[in-house]
Amino acid sequence: MTPPPPSSASRASGASAGTGTQTAERLLLAAAGAFADNGFHATTTRDIASRAGLSPAGVYVHFASKEDLLHALSRDGHGTALALVRSAANAPGSPGERLAAVMGSFAIWHAEHHQVARVVQYEFPHLTPEHRDEVLALRKEIDAIVRDLLHEGVEAGEFVVDDVHDTALALMSLCIDVARWYSPAISRTPGQIGGTYAALGLRLVGHTGSAAPVRASD
Repeated sequence: MTPPPPSSASRASGASAGTGTQTAERLLLAAAGAFADNGFHATTTRDIASRAGLSPAGVYVHFASKEDLLHALSRDGHGTALALVRSAANAPGSPGERLAAVMGSFAIWHAEHHQVARVVQYEFPHLTPEHRDEVLALRKEIDAIVRDLLHEGVEAGEFVVDDVHDTALALMSLCIDVARWYSPAISRTPGQIGGTYAALGLRLVGHTGSAAPVRASD
C-alpha cells in the first residue's frame, strides 16, 4: 500500500501511520506495544486487535498482515530517526557541538518513544527481505551521516578517532540501547539521559572542549 503523509497523532508516538485513519493509528500503537512486550513471533494478530479494541478481522481492513504492521513501524521509525540525526548533524556549530546534538537527541528519542524504538531497532530482522532492505537502507544513511561528522571532526583536529566506522557504530549503539532498558518509572528524565549520552559521545571521540546542553523535545 502507498501511505499518505503521517498524522499528528502517529507522529507523537514516534512513528507515522500506514494509513491516515485513527483506527490504523490505534493498530500501530497496539502492535508496537505487543511487539515490544512479547516480540514479533510471539505476538498474534488477535493480540494486536485486542489491544486496539477490534476484532482480528478488523486488522486486515488496514494492514495485510502483522508483518505489514512491523514494516510500517520500522520504516517510519527509522525515517524519523534519520531526519532527527540529519537535522542535528547539519545544524550550525563545531563538529563537537553537532556530535553532542546528534547523541543527545538520538538518546532522547529512544527514551521518549522507548516502546516504538524497541520495535524499530530490535524487531526489523523479522521483516520480509524486500522490507528489510528498505529499512537497512535507512540505517545505512544514518551511519553515513555520523561517519561524515566524525571525519569532519578529525580533520578539524577536534576528535581523535582511530577507526571511524567502528566508532560511529559504537556511538549509535549507545543511544539505541536506551530503548532496551528505559522505563518511565526510573528517576532520570529523557533530557538528563540525552545530556549524559552527549557527554559520553564526546569523550568517546577524544573531544576535550565543551558542548551546549541537550534538552528533551516537547
